[in-house]
Amino acid sequence: KWKSLYQIQRERKRIMRETCSKYKSNNRRIITPYHVSRIFVEDKYRVLYCEVPKAGCSNWKRVLMVLNGLASSTKDIQHNTVHYGNYLKRLDGFDHKGIYHRLNTYTKMLFIREPFEKLVSAFRDKFEHPNNYYHPVFGKAIISRYRVNATKEALRTGSGVKFKEFIQYLLDVHRPVGMDIHWDHVNRLCSPCLIDYDFVGKFESMEEDANFFLHLIGAPQNLTFPKFKDRHSNEERTTTKITQQYFAELSPSQRQQSYDFYYMDYLMFNYSKP
Repeated sequence: KWKSLYQIQRERKRIMRETCSKYKSNNRRIITPYHVSRIFVEDKYRVLYCEVPKAGCSNWKRVLMVLNGLASSTKDIQHNTVHYGNYLKRLDGFDHKGIYHRLNTYTKMLFIREPFEKLVSAFRDKFEHPNNYYHPVFGKAIISRYRVNATKEALRTGSGVKFKEFIQYLLDVHRPVGMDIHWDHVNRLCSPCLIDYDFVGKFESMEEDANFFLHLIGAPQNLTFPKFKDRHSNEERTTTKITQQYFAELSPSQRQQSYDFYYMDYLMFNYSKP
């Protein structure tokens, strides 16, 4: 079993490197704190984890906290503790020497997800549930820019953004509000052409990949990757089928443009065109 998992890893890294050398001229660029700002550090087991939202990141942070001795079990850690507790250090918090030492000696990993599914998962989480950040900041701007005859109430609260409006915002070169890590490219979040990741896991094979990774770093035998859904746990996870339902609301050209938008992620992580 390990043998085939090693083989999968070699293949994923090969495709990633080949895509980088084909499309990216920045292989020789200097790594700055900005490039490592999404990377979490676990010093005890010497792990660097680049956070990709909506690809198991809450549960990965729980695992890092347990590895670090900050909790005895992943079940004990609340969502807010994970994201707002500042228990885990980020790589950009170290000086130049500390950053390079860790990049050169720690096991660097990231977990990714099919780009459209990741996008729909982010939309459902941020716009279909009450949210006191995404509605006023993104929702208001999106509704006022893309909705004809928007009601005063919609403009005031920013609630009720439709998927089609969200995609208009995403594809607009003059976006009324900036990008957000929940729908940015993995390519931009984790700089895989600058940082040579040792391990590339996929959300679609999470359990197998995660437990293989824990085996590789020599984690305690009783630590396994948590299966629970972190938020809105009574709601079905975003599947291929659910993703298709959302994309069915778009015009063919919007679907094509969305694919072009995530083209590098599709290519680099070997996802087939939906």
